[in-house]
Amino acid sequence: MGPGFHSPDGSELAVDERLVAPEARAEIVDGQLHMAPPAHEDHAVPHAKLAYVLGAHATASFIVAVDMLTRTSVANDFAPDVSVFPVERTQAGGRQLEHLAFEIVNEQALAVQTTKARELVRRGVRRVFCVVVAKQKILEWSRETDSWAATPLETIDDPCFAHPVPTASILGASADDAVAAALRAKHHPAFENARDEGRDEGRAEGRDEGRAEGRDEGRAEGLRVAIRDVCEALGILVDAGRESTLDLLAAPELDALRTSIKKNKRWPE
Repeated sequence: MGPGFHSPDGSELAVDERLVAPEARAEIVDGQLHMAPPAHEDHAVPHAKLAYVLGAHATASFIVAVDMLTRTSVANDFAPDVSVFPVERTQAGGRQLEHLAFEIVNEQALAVQTTKARELVRRGVRRVFCVVVAKQKILEWSRETDSWAATPLETIDDPCFAHPVPTASILGASADDAVAAALRAKHHPAFENARDEGRDEGRAEGRDEGRAEGRDEGRAEGLRVAIRDVCEALGILVDAGRESTLDLLAAPELDALRTSIKKNKRWPE
C-alpha cells in the first residue's frame, strides 16, 4: 500500500475501518466534513435506477451496494452513490475494496466527484464513473489524463457484469429491457423455467397436432376406399387421373365427393 493507506500505528488501513460514524449521513473528504442530506427527486430516481440495473447485471461473485462508506486513506472516508465489490471476504473477515464506483451529479460542478474519483483510484478501485443527470451522459475517470474522459459511454462492459450495461437504461430509457437481458445472460431460473415450460408446451402441442393429423389422414384414407367401392359397384372407372384427385383431397372434400357419386351415380364433371 502507498502513503496514506496506513493507520497511525502503522497497520494497513482496511476499507471498512471507519473514520465517520455509519448512518450519520456524513463523509470526510480530504479531511473536511461533508454532510449528505436526503436526496431530491433528480438525484434519488437515477440513484434507484442505477442500483436496479447494476444489481441485475452483477455476476454471482459481486455485490452491488448503495451509499456504502469506503476508507480510502487516513483523511478520507466517504460513500460512492453505488459500489460493486466482491462477495469474497478478506482474510481478516472484512469486505474487499470495490472494483467499480459510481457517483451521481445533477447540475452542480464535478469538484467533489473529481476529488473522490482520484482518491478511489489511488486506493485501487479499478473504474470510477459519474452519472451526469442534467446532460444525460455517463463519464469514466481516466488515469491517463487524471480527469473525466471527454467521450460519454454508451455501454459499460466489465468482468463484474454478466452482460454489458447499456447506459441508456440508466439515463432515462426503460431499464426493464436491460435488466431482462442481463437476467437471461445469467440464466436466471425465471427465464430458464419459462423456456422449459415453452418447450414442454410446444412438445405437447406437437403431440396433439400429430394425433389430430393422424386421425384426419385415417378418416381420409377410409373415405378413399369407400369411394373406390362405390365406383366399382356403379361401374364408374377410377383411372389414374381420378386416383390423383383422390390423393389430393382432404377428408371433408372426399366425403362430399362420395355423397355426390352415390346421389348422381357418376363421377362429377
